[in-house]
Amino acid sequence: MTKSISCADAGADCSWSATAETEEELMSKVANHAKEDHKGMEVTPELVAKIKSVIKEI
Repeated sequence: MTKSISCADAGADCSWSATAETEEELMSKVANHAKEDHKGMEVTPELVAKIKSVIKEI
């Protein structure tokens, strides 16, 4: 089942979204987005847990 996430799902004021076949692939896309588009964002274990908690299966 395909996995999906958006910044809005995580509470951010951002229209970015992504889909992937696995959670690992999706989290890689999230990390790249955070690095490129949310410069200065600290990716903490708490943030990773929050992101993982709002991943949807479509």
